[in-house]
Amino acid sequence: MTIRISPSILSADFANLERELQRISTADMVHVDVMDNHFVPNLTLGLPVVERLQQVSPIPLDVHLMITDADRNAPAYAELGAASVTFHLEAATDPVATARAIRSNGARAAVAVKPGTDVAPVLEHLDAYDMILLMTVEPGFGGQSFMPDVMPKLSRARAAVDASGLDVWLEVDGGIALDTVDQAVTSGADTLVAGSAVFGGAPEERIAGLRRAAESAGRAAADGRVA
Repeated sequence: MTIRISPSILSADFANLERELQRISTADMVHVDVMDNHFVPNLTLGLPVVERLQQVSPIPLDVHLMITDADRNAPAYAELGAASVTFHLEAATDPVATARAIRSNGARAAVAVKPGTDVAPVLEHLDAYDMILLMTVEPGFGGQSFMPDVMPKLSRARAAVDASGLDVWLEVDGGIALDTVDQAVTSGADTLVAGSAVFGGAPEERIAGLRRAAESAGRAAADGRVA
């Protein structure tokens, strides 16, 4: 299983975002949280800032939209060149059509679910999505504690993806650090969003440490499935 590390700039220095992007250039993607103070009680970046980040980032943008009216707003982030655009199932009227619009604009289409949201409606339309993001905290603020009770839902998603044979990534976001990577990867995650666990120290070293821990957990999980 290929492991991807996507540091969240929610934990970066907002006064020096271009510099912060350079500091995480060894990561696979950069997770960009867009919050509108309506869908979640926080306000972060909007389309103009994300567009500028796209122009200067050395790694692909993994945009996570925590905004209302995802059907109307999500495709615009694909149009500006983001590699992946995630919208929330809870904010979409027609998630399959929204995913289709994102793909048509050149980005990977991803759908996110809050900890308390059933993933079953997403799994019924797996071929519509390129990635599923399972929140392991309540969305809105960084620095929250990992919620292990999401892991059974993640395991169900992994089983469905494996059975389908589709190339659908499973991402987790919230409380990801060295002491929680094993749970996430063993339960089926292959794409890890980490904020303070990366920006709370030397980012390149932190990214390498998370990658080693995740790959080790992935190998152990694979051995267990084979056995």
